[in-house]
Amino acid sequence: MNIKFLTTGLLGLATMTAVAQNSELTSAQNDLNKYETMKTQQTMAKLAISALDNAKSSIDKASVHEKTATLPKTFALRAGIYAALALNDDKPESSKKLFATSDEALKKAKELDTKGEFKVIVENAGINLAQYSMNSGVKEYEAKNFEAAYKSFDHYRTLRPEDTTAIYYTGLAASNYQNYDAAIANYTKLLTTGYSQKEGVYSDVTNFYLQKKTNADSLSALKTLEEAIAKYPKQLDFNRFLIDLNLRMGKQREVLGKIESALAADPKNKTYYQYAGLLYTQIGDEANNKLMSLKDAAEAKRKEDNKKAATTAGKPKVTPKGAKAPAAAAAPAKAEGTDFAASIATQTQIRDENLKKAEDTYRKLLEIDPNDYDGLLNLGYVLNIPAIELYYAAPKIPIENAKEFAATEKKSAELFEIAKPFLLKAVEMKPNDVSALNNLRNYYIGTKNTAKATEIKQKIEAAKAAGK
Repeated sequence: MNIKFLTTGLLGLATMTAVAQNSELTSAQNDLNKYETMKTQQTMAKLAISALDNAKSSIDKASVHEKTATLPKTFALRAGIYAALALNDDKPESSKKLFATSDEALKKAKELDTKGEFKVIVENAGINLAQYSMNSGVKEYEAKNFEAAYKSFDHYRTLRPEDTTAIYYTGLAASNYQNYDAAIANYTKLLTTGYSQKEGVYSDVTNFYLQKKTNADSLSALKTLEEAIAKYPKQLDFNRFLIDLNLRMGKQREVLGKIESALAADPKNKTYYQYAGLLYTQIGDEANNKLMSLKDAAEAKRKEDNKKAATTAGKPKVTPKGAKAPAAAAAPAKAEGTDFAASIATQTQIRDENLKKAEDTYRKLLEIDPNDYDGLLNLGYVLNIPAIELYYAAPKIPIENAKEFAATEKKSAELFEIAKPFLLKAVEMKPNDVSALNNLRNYYIGTKNTAKATEIKQKIEAAKAAGK
């Protein structure tokens, strides 16, 4: 009889203990609910924190008791309470510990709560942890600790996988410490969402691929640009980028062939003229840059040869008595790469042919639309090129060739005047566009109008300062 009574007493004690621990869970949840209700009310801020502290006390007890330690509800509440504590703690060292406790509990809660009974608590905990990670990432990013910022933002993203801000911040931080694979992955994901700035994302993804500097990544960059053009056919920047990239990859003829075929089929299409003009201009510019380098190298070689000839001329040769004078040496073979005349002629022809095609293309574009800004801007630029070349060539003419000097200056001035109306109209249409202003400034420099050149230079500096 006594033994049975004792057993009954022990069972009762165990039941009471279990009830007590379940009561701790109930108290923890009630206090967490109070905190959530009061936290947004300024007058209730202190009471909200007090409720949160009480919730922590209760969940800590439930977390160590064998009856409740492994329950899904315990982990869910622990995650929610500690996430809130981390958000309210402004001391990095202690807040990180609170964050880690919550993060660990959240993972366990998701694993154990197979029926979703504590879904709301789990979701709120995830939101608070995501907010904490985002706040940490922002601080780290502002401190230029981009790798740490990436890790914080990536945690934010794992908690909020469809949040476009989380995806964008993660990719941005990754790109800033040259983790281009992560940047590409996140920005590519961004393109599948409702993100509103996808045009910029396409440009960024293309640049990330190019930063990796492999042939495979260059091809991926091309594919990305082609997708961008398909989605945004009126965005000329993508097409310019595509042309430039194809040029760098040595595919300009392939692209040009496609554009010329398209023009033949649709001769009134402004866009095709813009693309063709840009491509002709870029090929011409590329040839012009090579031409300038060749001319500089040829001039340096000429000076070096003259110096050697002068040195040799100052040292008379003496033939010993009875010896035969040496036979004249054969002319030395031209070293590879020093046949400047032929190379200069080739690059001059390529430049002149393509710049003329560019000029004709832009003029046809302006026949279709006289107010096409890109046509005006680029035609003015193309027409300026030969004028600028003559302007800089004139001072190099020997002083005794006065007639040649005067004729060169006159021809340069005439060519500048041909470009003038297009330069002025482009600036009239977009008075703060740096490219248009630079083109016009070159005209004033070439026509020796120092006052206007200075005035335009000031406008360029102001436009740059304003970020235009």
